Amino acid sequence: MNTLMDVLRNRPGWVEVKDEGEWDFYWCDVSWLRENFDHTYMDDHVRISHFRNHYELTHKNYMVKNLKRFRRQLEREAGKLEAAKCDFFPKTFEMPCEYHLFVEEFRKHPGITWIMKPVARSQGKGIFLFRRLKDIMDWRKDTRSSDDQKDELPVENYVAQRYIENPYLIGGRKFDLRVYVLVTSYLPLRAWLYRDGFTRFSNTRFTLSSIDDQYVHLTNVAVQKTSPDYHPKKGCKWMLQRFRQYLASKHGPQVVEALFSDMDNIFIKSLQSVQKVIISDKHCFELYGYDILIDQDLKPWLLEVNASPSLTASSPEDYELKTCLLEDTLHVVDMEARLTGKEKRVGGFDLMWNDGPVSREEGAPDLPGMGNFVTNTHLGCVNDRKNQLQQLFHSLQTQKKASS
Repeated sequence: MNTLMDVLRNRPGWVEVKDEGEWDFYWCDVSWLRENFDHTYMDDHVRISHFRNHYELTHKNYMVKNLKRFRRQLEREAGKLEAAKCDFFPKTFEMPCEYHLFVEEFRKHPGITWIMKPVARSQGKGIFLFRRLKDIMDWRKDTRSSDDQKDELPVENYVAQRYIENPYLIGGRKFDLRVYVLVTSYLPLRAWLYRDGFTRFSNTRFTLSSIDDQYVHLTNVAVQKTSPDYHPKKGCKWMLQRFRQYLASKHGPQVVEALFSDMDNIFIKSLQSVQKVIISDKHCFELYGYDILIDQDLKPWLLEVNASPSLTASSPEDYELKTCLLEDTLHVVDMEARLTGKEKRVGGFDLMWNDGPVSREEGAPDLPGMGNFVTNTHLGCVNDRKNQLQQLFHSLQTQKKASS
């Protein structure tokens, strides 16, 4: 079910452009961007769905490089405590260029598990786990034949990343979270966090004794739905509201608030790490899909950021979530110029950063040590987006009548 085409075609007043006609809005893919951005004239009002060098955050090697650089910058400018707020990604090496550094680290910790990932692929393609250098030797032989392709973009490099061996389990199964962040500008940084998202479960109980079984270790739906035990109607997802309620019942609401606050930190710090390198063109916006893993100590880890998160629905519940997500994205991008620019919430999106942190409404519970400031995020909370949108547009209509 292609949610994107349904939402675009059903949007009031929007008309689909055929062939090479003029257009105002284009939900482009990254290959179109690479081939056409520099040769396309766009009027001020035109919008496209990617930043030109999005890969600074969405390719695994660039993401880690930028986070490491940002952490060093924070340590110089604000000290080690502030820099430690960037310690949310596993130890990572780019391969093959950091192979010798990786080997040095590998030999310091014999017996632990590592994971190899292509820097620019998705849906679990090309990923494997290993514990022996011999497995890397075999991989290096396989990749040397493609050296002549190294000047192409994206480059088919890999990252070797320390595997998180102690994931938080539910029903004995591993999972990760898919969270949506919408960035409408990098200069200044303006970022929105969507309330809804989902947990993606593996279909097989977790064990470290079988590192070759992708159904145990990879939670990607594209992987899990090929499992012999996969039930299409049952699926392998929870909505984030259900996940948040589950954690609160087991650990209490304060622990859950602290965990979700740590995830807010991941979203903001990762965006800040690329703020000075992303080309912030006024025509561009980006809907990112963040993949977060939580370990047994309830520490969240950033696995990757997707430039083109899947918008295909695998169930009616999934269709509803993604349809609402896309409708709300278009409301925030605001081609119709309905918004005032002062909104802190539009549909399911909450404005979490607007050239600085955005505070939650008065009356929200405060976290210990945070004073009276609580970030304006409600990830996994009940999303009454329809009522909120009705109130918002009624308010805007009232303002327009008053001004006229």
